[in-house]
Amino acid sequence: MQRKNFTEVTEFIFLGFSIFGKHQITLFVVFLAIYILTLTGNVVIVTIIHVDRHLHTPMYFFLSMLASSETVYTLVSVPRMLSGLLFHNQPISLAGCATQMFFFVILATNNCFLLTAMGYDRYVAICNPLRYTVLVSKGVCVMFVCGSFGTGLVMAVLHVAAMFSLSFCGTVMINYGVSSFVILVPVGLIFISYVFIISTILKIASAEGRKKAFATCASHLTVVIVHYGCASIAYLKPKSENSIEKDLLLSVTYTIITPLLNPVVYSLRNKEVKDALCRAVGKKHFSTD
Repeated sequence: MQRKNFTEVTEFIFLGFSIFGKHQITLFVVFLAIYILTLTGNVVIVTIIHVDRHLHTPMYFFLSMLASSETVYTLVSVPRMLSGLLFHNQPISLAGCATQMFFFVILATNNCFLLTAMGYDRYVAICNPLRYTVLVSKGVCVMFVCGSFGTGLVMAVLHVAAMFSLSFCGTVMINYGVSSFVILVPVGLIFISYVFIISTILKIASAEGRKKAFATCASHLTVVIVHYGCASIAYLKPKSENSIEKDLLLSVTYTIITPLLNPVVYSLRNKEVKDALCRAVGKKHFSTD
């Protein structure tokens, strides 16, 4: 019998941003500031949706779930990344790497399909408003949330099992398969939703009516474009040894910048959230006085 040599891997060396040399401290300060803003913004979004009854609607239920998921998502990946900027060549155990990857894939997939659920909500609200309470009932919302998390769980099991059991070529195939499914399926569904949405908006007689209808989708559409744009470039673009720094920066953009996008976009562009924040701040001042 022919015997094959295998090398058992027990830990990895976390290189992090060592290729950026003297800029690591600057990157640490910038990323830490963004991280704190992301956590603060998403916590504020979740809290304001919970306490303000005007935001107790399916759209904001999905937004609160997305903000919660984004918060945990950053907690899973960013602290270790920040420590890697301060301490070079950090080791990470095989079990630790698998655990971090498992939760990263669950939450990243969950975020993608929650954005799809929000697209469905906008489709029903604009294209079939008379049946909105039936088609986007509380039970349907819970089903979407559970389905998003369940899909993330399945993708995480497949991805992690493949990464730590298959050969390199098999791992690459599974990696692209999971990434393609998680990105292309939600993008396809959202695209179909917006084809119907735009078609319906264009049929509205008044310009004011068209503007008002589109305004209800603007925040979601902005988040979708940036989120899937960064994800597609970071995970579907072929990797090259000549573009290691670019690939790393794209991954960081997806990991750190996109979670910050939700509170920024929904706070600055969304009138209902801005009004809720004003009401909350007004009540606080009133109680203080």
